[in-house]
Amino acid sequence: MADLKIHVFSPTELQTLEFHPVKVRGHFDHSKELYLKPRTLVRKSEESGGMRPQEIGAHVITPFSTNLGVTILVNRGFVPNKKLNPQTRMEGQIDGELDLMGIVRLTESRQQFAPENDVQNNMWYYRDLAAMAEQTGAQPIYIEADFESTVPGGPIGGQTRVALRNDHLQYCVTWFSLSALTSLLWFQKFIRKSR
Repeated sequence: MADLKIHVFSPTELQTLEFHPVKVRGHFDHSKELYLKPRTLVRKSEESGGMRPQEIGAHVITPFSTNLGVTILVNRGFVPNKKLNPQTRMEGQIDGELDLMGIVRLTESRQQFAPENDVQNNMWYYRDLAAMAEQTGAQPIYIEADFESTVPGGPIGGQTRVALRNDHLQYCVTWFSLSALTSLLWFQKFIRKSR
């Protein structure tokens, strides 16, 4: 396991650490929370892709001042929309120094149909680490806290999606059906017409 408190990683070193577990020591600055939404809750037992009705909410991104004086961004985890306001989850706003385990993640590109991040209203739709770091005064280093970091009344950690759904059968049925339909239409138009 990499230990982020040894030194501050350069951007090239960070590129090699995506999805690596790390350990950091420091404290949160809850006054600068960011909200990455809409997100659904990933339960620890559902990583294999079980389909259930999902609760919609947001991931809470909080600046974390490490014991070396470097501030990073930590995705503390999922909160439902009704708990988005920090005043509704005061018991989960951890004070004081703590050790935190997490997974390093890199910035992501905006998907074609995703909205632009709304920095003014603190609504983020994708991870833009440069903009998030600028907004909070942190370095563009981002980790997602593990499930064990969850505190009662606070965000639910362990929201890193590492299991990919297996949709091969669905793709196979879709494409073979389209192929059969196209063949039938071609047969009707060209073969039957010529008789």
